[in-house]
Amino acid sequence: MLNQRKVVCVLPAFNAAKTLEKTLIDVPTDLVDLFVVVDDCSTDETVKVANSLGSRWPLKVIQHKKNRGYGGNQKTCYEAALSEGADAVVMLHPDYQY
Repeated sequence: MLNQRKVVCVLPAFNAAKTLEKTLIDVPTDLVDLFVVVDDCSTDETVKVANSLGSRWPLKVIQHKKNRGYGGNQKTCYEAALSEGADAVVMLHPDYQY
């Protein structure tokens, strides 16, 4: 990395099993130090897929026990990024729409 700032990319996930990997593939890995996926009680295999991707990307997976909604998911994302020592936090939706 060119600068010494720690960049954490947070992904608030809900039923993103089909698009999570595709989303991560398109992120330049030299720009992100850590990805944090926060699953908000998905009914698909989002957590399983996220855990399987940990060998390819620096990835932390957090799973809510109770659905907290989009705002609650964001809050967990930011708290996790800060606890990991992030200097900059980027939110990316894992639904591959952006």
